[in-house]
Amino acid sequence: MSKIRLNTEYRNKFFNKIKDVFFKEDTQEGEAFLQSREDFKNGIGKVFETTKAVVQRHNPLEDVETCRRLKRKYGTPLDVVAKDKCFFMAHSEDVDEDNEPVKTDNHFDFGLYGSLSGSEYGRDDDAKSFAYAYNREELLKAGCNPDIMAQQKDNQDNPHKTKHMDANDKALGYGSYSRYNSDDDSTTGITKNFDSQFYVDIIGTSHCRSRAIPCTKNEYQVFMMLHALKAKVVSTHQTWIASVQKQLDQVKAGLKAYRYMNEAIEFCEELGVHVDEAEMVRSNSTGLTIYEPKNLANLIKGMKNKNVSREAKILARREYEEKQSMN
Repeated sequence: MSKIRLNTEYRNKFFNKIKDVFFKEDTQEGEAFLQSREDFKNGIGKVFETTKAVVQRHNPLEDVETCRRLKRKYGTPLDVVAKDKCFFMAHSEDVDEDNEPVKTDNHFDFGLYGSLSGSEYGRDDDAKSFAYAYNREELLKAGCNPDIMAQQKDNQDNPHKTKHMDANDKALGYGSYSRYNSDDDSTTGITKNFDSQFYVDIIGTSHCRSRAIPCTKNEYQVFMMLHALKAKVVSTHQTWIASVQKQLDQVKAGLKAYRYMNEAIEFCEELGVHVDEAEMVRSNSTGLTIYEPKNLANLIKGMKNKNVSREAKILARREYEEKQSMN
């Protein structure tokens, strides 16, 4: 094999090739993330169905129609009905140590960018983390970085993070949410389509917190599933990205240390990543000291939590027992 020296361009090509394979691998962390999104899709319907029933119990359809009829007759002063996707729910079935009723309440926003913490004001980072993770494939197609929040999880706001967040928000069609009613939301595209599934007519002239809707404790527990389902998507996505990033850090260190292309190709082969030298060759440069490719590849492969079939586990156990019997 020709002794072609590695340079920054070559190293970036190798790195991106390996990165692409790592993100497509069937790992426990990746599967947990995909499953969490499926769980959200399957669970959100039940939560919204219960929410809609409670809202309409306290905002009967006939009352909504009466308000609209009066608005048509008397105009803006009686404009008190709006479609909303966020609701402030409360129950008083718990008691304190003096056996006095205790009010339990929270804010439940069904919007794509709705808060996971129950906050009514502004959007928290976890809300954006959910929006990006839930629409990861769409953001990748748009040339955005849907993993930016997970990658920057422990970092303060910075220009790099802000740049990618702004690009993600633009691609998803997110502008801002109104604190008063969803008719004033400035959203388009993916965000608008997502949110449109969860609108309910509600009577009131102010924002959610001033119109707390009473519910039972059991109903409230169903509402709490909204936060839990979204939080699971965020946490599993962060775990998956952290796992891949840890491996990629080792890859980057190794590629930086290799001097020649044949070392990088051997490294890729040990990782199970097919690389065609002809596709890589464009220019040459110099490198640094050498990491032994096989050892580094084994180190990185040991970091993976790949899903293993039952048959493979049985075969591995048999091989282990045979080796033990020979010793």
